[in-house]
Amino acid sequence: MRLAQLAEVHGPATQGTLLVLLAAPCMLPVPGVGSVLGLGLAMLAWASWRGKAHEQLPPRVADLELSAPWARRVLGLLARFYAMAHRCTRTRLVHLAEPRAGSWLAAKAGLMSVLIILPIPLGNVLPALALMLLGLGMVFRDGIAVLVSATLATSAVLYTAGLGLVAWIWGVAPLMRWLQF
Repeated sequence: MRLAQLAEVHGPATQGTLLVLLAAPCMLPVPGVGSVLGLGLAMLAWASWRGKAHEQLPPRVADLELSAPWARRVLGLLARFYAMAHRCTRTRLVHLAEPRAGSWLAAKAGLMSVLIILPIPLGNVLPALALMLLGLGMVFRDGIAVLVSATLATSAVLYTAGLGLVAWIWGVAPLMRWLQF
């Protein structure tokens, strides 16, 4: 089964499903996963930004083939994940959860993908969680999940900015003062 076929199985929920599929492994502490899948998330956000939601996957990625056991495993995991998520989600504030809700969803996904790509200690967790909630909100048309996702995205940006500030105060600023003398 090609990855494009796996995505097509989800119909109108394809974009949200792809966000969940690409963001979930980014929460694992496996080196390189965030960089590779973060690029995939960035391409997904870029396609959404341009209004070409039907072109979710680049051709090289879309043509990747999963063996039948792997395809069954992925679909089974998604089914269990969606069954568990369905307990907490329902259709509400639909205008926030539609893929066409505006470019702000694409911008948020793009920013979170950049944060996932950055080599920051535990920097993948909040952005990946925000993208997973955004994907769930799009799949279940739950605007509350999208709002919680925005809160997590804001927390991820603040965490990254805080780490950058601490790195500047403890590392770069003293080095710059030392180099001036």
